[in-house]
Amino acid sequence: MRLEQTNITLEGGLNYDFPHMVEVEQHFPRKRVLDIEQTIRFEMEKIDGTALAGKRIAITAGSREIAELVDILHGIGVLLQSWGAQPFTVPAMGSHGGATAPGQVQILEGVGITEESIGMPILSSMATVEVARFEDGTPLYCDRLAFEADGIVICNKIKPHADFKGDYESGLIKMLTIGLAKHKGATALHAHGFDRFHEVLPNAARLMLDKLPVVFGVAILENSFHELMAVEIIPPTKIMAREKELLVEAKHNIARLLLPVIDLLIIDEIGKNISGEGMDPNVTGRPGSGLTEGFESPAIQKIVVLDVTDVSQGNGVGIGMADITTMPCVNKLDFNAMYTNAVTATILDPAKIPLAMNNDREALALALRTCNRVTPQTARIVRIKNTMNLNRIMVSEACLPAVEANERLSIISTPQALSFDSSNRLLGNSIV
Repeated sequence: MRLEQTNITLEGGLNYDFPHMVEVEQHFPRKRVLDIEQTIRFEMEKIDGTALAGKRIAITAGSREIAELVDILHGIGVLLQSWGAQPFTVPAMGSHGGATAPGQVQILEGVGITEESIGMPILSSMATVEVARFEDGTPLYCDRLAFEADGIVICNKIKPHADFKGDYESGLIKMLTIGLAKHKGATALHAHGFDRFHEVLPNAARLMLDKLPVVFGVAILENSFHELMAVEIIPPTKIMAREKELLVEAKHNIARLLLPVIDLLIIDEIGKNISGEGMDPNVTGRPGSGLTEGFESPAIQKIVVLDVTDVSQGNGVGIGMADITTMPCVNKLDFNAMYTNAVTATILDPAKIPLAMNNDREALALALRTCNRVTPQTARIVRIKNTMNLNRIMVSEACLPAVEANERLSIISTPQALSFDSSNRLLGNSIV
């Protein structure tokens, strides 16, 4: 399907006198790891390397863009090899990549993970093995290649989930039970619904940890600047307890929008490398599951999404949580990949198509004209590159009183007009 053009009859048309914008810095804590290699070596001292000699070890890698993940995987692989082990990486991302083995390898390549960059083979397959079952009969699956290895290393970033809240959200437990379970296993668990995931995931993880040869977990935490804040090796017997503690720390260090009220939020790009829902509901307050409890965000009238990252390979899941997008953005979508992802998760709203305008200028004009109680002079507009990079944002002049009243916000530019190219595409996509 390809959309060509839309013509909306609107009183006053789509001409709009956009307000000027100001660049603003949001101040967040910035704890970070400075020497990755040394940190990895120190953490790996927790492991008895002599017990791994001659053994094939599968290391998981997911679809998210995680700070320094290439160096982390490379460092762990080098040490395992020095101990005589034979490490390899398996894509562990449920149904992502169109639920195909080549597609999942391409996702890894998109975030810089190749056999050359991590110094070990990447083995990809959608074949699974049933490992255990819930009492109600729900099967739990594991990637066959990982299952047949002598040991498994569960590696993932620990962070708040995009659809539900609990003691375990997105981290080692989810990687073990959803990512490593491939399309078949992800489908089986998602059938329980996100409203039960706070119980389903830990229950599944306990069974999987009991059945699988997990050698250790690699917990990764990022700061608000998408920088490596911590990396920790966790023995399998301590994964459940330690992840629960690390999630609390992760939630204290995520980036947010610090303004209380926003009329229009402009998001330059969404993508699977940014969030499971393309744009993080922990920033927008719009989870596709509808389970809004625990999601803190400003009051936002309208959200406009302008693009989908190339790394996402057309999987624009999450675009349905926007109000307006553009024809060029919609025409980049791979509906097979996006629908597969949404259907597997059993929540369909993120894959719906918002109002699609002909270009960026029309999309912004329509959004502002449909905001209530707003004029060009009073419109509180915020523009971000994506929901992962929030240390610098653009705000309209109507936001400045709120900026000046918040010590965690500072103005770093003079007012400037929104600018568009000859195709009416919004320019200035350099804020990070």
